Amino acid sequence: MSSNASSTDSDAFAALRPRLFAIAYRMLGTRADAEDVLQDAWLRWHHADQAALQSAEAWLVTVVTRLAIDRLRAAKTEREAYVGWWLPEPLVELDERTPEAAAELAGELSVALLWVLERLSPEERAAFLLRQVFDHDYGEIATLLDKSEAACRQMVHRASERLQQERPRFDVPKAAHRRLVERFMHAARSGEREAIKALLADNVQIVGDGGGKVPSFMKILWGAHRIANLYWALWRKNPGQVVYRMAQVNGEPGLLRYVDGRLESAQAFVTDGERIVAIYAVRNPDKLAGIPWLQ
Repeated sequence: MSSNASSTDSDAFAALRPRLFAIAYRMLGTRADAEDVLQDAWLRWHHADQAALQSAEAWLVTVVTRLAIDRLRAAKTEREAYVGWWLPEPLVELDERTPEAAAELAGELSVALLWVLERLSPEERAAFLLRQVFDHDYGEIATLLDKSEAACRQMVHRASERLQQERPRFDVPKAAHRRLVERFMHAARSGEREAIKALLADNVQIVGDGGGKVPSFMKILWGAHRIANLYWALWRKNPGQVVYRMAQVNGEPGLLRYVDGRLESAQAFVTDGERIVAIYAVRNPDKLAGIPWLQ
């Protein structure tokens, strides 16, 4: 292959990379796994007879999705043995997102969505994402998954029903979401227990992921009083050492919490516009390693 052809291959792959990463990450929930899938896809793309392809995008989306399905099947066994709850590795931006990052995060990416997608089979997850997030038609999905259109429609329908049952969903403007998280941050860093509680729905839940690497609660905790006490107790135990910073966590306003100068958790929030109804706290240090520390 000539150097000019190789350069053209690289350019074509680079142009599609944000979309391919978006698919792989939503399928797998970790940046490392998504990057591995893209590397495998690049090697296959580099050795493919590209002149015979009708569509580079269709070919690459198919390869990435199938590689992600295979990798997710293998990961299911590992995740069943995971200590505590498994949450996705958070994608965090401290400042305004670059156009490249925005492209990677285009479409819904919330931790709440990925948390529920873990309940689906790999093929159900792929069918749902391709249809509902990436707007592929059923014919394309059927070809990609080597299934009938009817089977793909049924998979998407089942997945959608499950998500509606298990996931709180509210149509909240991003500005309102951000204001509520900011108010919560101010209350938490000041140790104002009643102010924290007032910002939480009565049936609020918190899911923590320590991965067996750091202490974390093994059950989902419920209730405004109980969760307000968690934040207050941490503040009281570490006077002057608990720092919160606003960040974009999977494309939504969230918080980074530092204790004694070390990043302790990345937190994502679901709100109804007035109160917080769910918190997802990623504490596993392996999943926080790529996040900048507070300067």
